[in-house]
Amino acid sequence: MGQRLEVASSGYGTVFAINTNGTGFTNLVGSVGSFGGLILSGDTLYGTAPTGGSSDNGRVFAVSTSGTGFTNIHSLTATDNNTGTNIDGAHPYSGLILSGNALYGTALDGGNSRYGTVFALNTNGTGFRTLHSFTATSGSFNSDGVNPVAGLILSGETVYGTTKGGTVFSVGTNGMGFTNLLDNAGGNILGGLILSGNTLYGTIQSGISTAGGTVFAVSTNGTSFRTLHIFTFTDGAYLEGGLILSGNTLYGTASYASISGQGTVFSIFIQPQLTILPSGQSVILTWPTNYDGFALQSATNLASPVWTTNSPPPATIDGQDTVTNPISGSKEFFRLSQ
Repeated sequence: MGQRLEVASSGYGTVFAINTNGTGFTNLVGSVGSFGGLILSGDTLYGTAPTGGSSDNGRVFAVSTSGTGFTNIHSLTATDNNTGTNIDGAHPYSGLILSGNALYGTALDGGNSRYGTVFALNTNGTGFRTLHSFTATSGSFNSDGVNPVAGLILSGETVYGTTKGGTVFSVGTNGMGFTNLLDNAGGNILGGLILSGNTLYGTIQSGISTAGGTVFAVSTNGTSFRTLHIFTFTDGAYLEGGLILSGNTLYGTASYASISGQGTVFSIFIQPQLTILPSGQSVILTWPTNYDGFALQSATNLASPVWTTNSPPPATIDGQDTVTNPISGSKEFFRLSQ
């Protein structure tokens, strides 16, 4: 018997379970209306639906893995007919994340300015709280983004997420310290983030400055944004999902490609990032330890470089390969090379 999977289907479909070997399909709950995935705690599954609930603005639900005990643990409240605003948000399209007995999620609409919310509640349905309401726009932009459609990720006491309006944000699990890490990415961000070390990876669907879409990386403090790949329609376009990471390779999907019209599955190797910082009369060079086969090299002239492997070899400090070189003589250029 294979491992059991529980999944919420799209539209107004079902929550179902199936063994990983393809046997034992079971329809656990019908007509849920969930677009996001499920999260499991013990023998209870938690999910969201963008409609339903007491005001038809969406709900957070729980159901046992046996299919019994389906419960709406929170119904998002009614919105004002004129402004579209409410207290807690409306239409949660993404799944939830769980930490202890707290669930965290996003709502596409509603909140104080009708542009969506980040929310939290306890697994028993108590303690609902709005961690952030996205602000009203001024012209085409605002300070924090609009309409979060993807789910969140959690690291320590901070959750990270994206908005359809093209931002990457962080906020404390207590609702404090909201920070816009990436502002106006040049296109819609529909997929969620993944985290490796202190780097967040994500996708931009498409846009004026992003052609067919972009895979990007940004540090958790909002610095060191870099573009890993810009799609050109021949290799894919319209990145509507997130990424997964295995080792040092990212994997994802694009919903369109001009060659086939049917989309692509892609992978991107993440090059290690070399950090160079002065410290007194020395320079400290660091890079992640999980990149085997890379060596630090230096040259004094980039016009016709002669690269020399650094000696001594790096030491491992706080999860980083670290080299400390004295500052002396001619200026040097450094690189990591396989």
